[in-house]
Amino acid sequence: MKQNVQHVGSRLHKKSTMELDPWYVTGFIDGEGCFSVSFTQRNKMITGIEIRPSFSVSQNRRSLQALEQIHAYFGCGAIRFSRHDQTYKYEVRSIGDIRKLIIPHFKKYSLKTSKLHDFILFSDICDQIAASKHLNKDGLRSIIDNAYIMNESGKRKYAKEQLLKLIKRDEDIV
Repeated sequence: MKQNVQHVGSRLHKKSTMELDPWYVTGFIDGEGCFSVSFTQRNKMITGIEIRPSFSVSQNRRSLQALEQIHAYFGCGAIRFSRHDQTYKYEVRSIGDIRKLIIPHFKKYSLKTSKLHDFILFSDICDQIAASKHLNKDGLRSIIDNAYIMNESGKRKYAKEQLLKLIKRDEDIV
């Protein structure tokens, strides 16, 4: 006799497709996900600094299916393998997808841990970028200040002071 096996946090529908419970997704991300903003020095950018918001979650090979389900749930982003730490990473970097799909989910199904604070800052930074505030010195400083409050224990390519010095040097920012 065949057993009907159901994964935690999912519901099987008549068509035998699996749909994740939104609260399960939030809980999974609360434990394993990350909202971050990275910076890269780029001369071709108006400010000389490229800003890259990112929503991601990593898992080892055994849990790849969980990432595939979350990828399908949001319907955006991509899964890639990281040789650095031998894990799979689901990541969304498109500011449009982040603002249209990721942020509304977490506003409706709120995070419960300290990750909520990072999410609030992340959401505000994405709104500032969408409003082109990153193209002026004051807006860029605000984004950098908030980004460096998030994920305080995370690794950074540039120290906050290095980025702020780049802004001070460039008086021609629009």
